[in-house]
Amino acid sequence: MSDRKPLMPKATAVWLVENTSLSFDQIALFCGMHLLEVKGIADGDVAAGIKGMDPITSGQLTREEIKRCEENDGANLRLAASKVEVPPVKTKKGPKYTPLSRRHDRPNAVLWLLRNHPELKDTQLMRLVGTTKPTIAQIRDRTHWNSPNLVPQDPVTMGLCSQIELDAEVRKSAARLAKERLDAGIPEPERAGTLLPTAETTGVSAAQIIQPKEKPAPKAETEAEEQARVFAKLKELSGGDKDKDADA
Repeated sequence: MSDRKPLMPKATAVWLVENTSLSFDQIALFCGMHLLEVKGIADGDVAAGIKGMDPITSGQLTREEIKRCEENDGANLRLAASKVEVPPVKTKKGPKYTPLSRRHDRPNAVLWLLRNHPELKDTQLMRLVGTTKPTIAQIRDRTHWNSPNLVPQDPVTMGLCSQIELDAEVRKSAARLAKERLDAGIPEPERAGTLLPTAETTGVSAAQIIQPKEKPAPKAETEAEEQARVFAKLKELSGGDKDKDADA
């Protein structure tokens, strides 16, 4: 069955319920509605006040098709082939809508983009921020009426665009610049290298770097030395007690 549905499906369902003997299942399937909703139309609980639309006069169904399905409950209604082929409408994406509360922040966002991403074209700035080309030119030339008060602000943190949208536009600009350099025969600029090792910046080799001296490990004490140390300590303590008794 085709995925196409009739125009004004609820009004069509009202007409089919009132003027045919089709089953609720057939009407629900044809109009893309729930079975209970079609039953509600028949009971008067749903679509009250909606005038039924005749699908025969609108060219969506034929009387033969309705009769065929009335005689066979298992058959499904099929939309009649359209006599007029309507080409698909291509909607052109317009400028990005910016809420009123954020429109006064757009010049600050444009100034930030001009300083941090000068490779972006004006059309890309217009897509990201939702501004106009004359405004971008005035901010770039410092002729904007509020130029002295403009402060660069990241449009992502301001909510004017997402980080994904900004990254996508930056990648497009990088690819465009790389292609332009390739077409012009200009070599790609050298990338910034990593930090040099200490030996190259100071001229001192690793062998010449003074390492901190390690403390020698304590010497293991023998049993005799341990006994002598204990007796000396006891003797010292006993001597101190005798001096206290003498003073008393």
